Amino acid sequence: MNIEQYLPVLLFILVGISVGVMPQVIGYVLGPNRPDAAKNSPYECGFEAFGDARMKFDVRYYLIAILFILFDLETALLFPWAIALKDLGLFGFLVGLEIVTILTVGFVYMWIKGALDWE
Repeated sequence: MNIEQYLPVLLFILVGISVGVMPQVIGYVLGPNRPDAAKNSPYECGFEAFGDARMKFDVRYYLIAILFILFDLETALLFPWAIALKDLGLFGFLVGLEIVTILTVGFVYMWIKGALDWE
């Protein structure tokens, strides 16, 4: 093993680190530094903070979030299936159709049960 084989990998790592670090360094060095009370406050949203930061959320929020992730991932998995459909043949088409049917039935069930309604 000689070191010249690792030179592209080392160069790639150095370029990656510099692309990530250099904009931050340039921004810190060249950026304006004009602190005031609003910038130094923990909240910059335009109004004073209210309530407890550890307040409980409604369970429906988590349900909607989980359902979104579920359908988003399943939809993302349909793209490779659609691209490889010609190579998969009839069996691959039927398996994909089964997945789409299960997703549709689950979506209709959640819609009927009111899981997607936000009050």
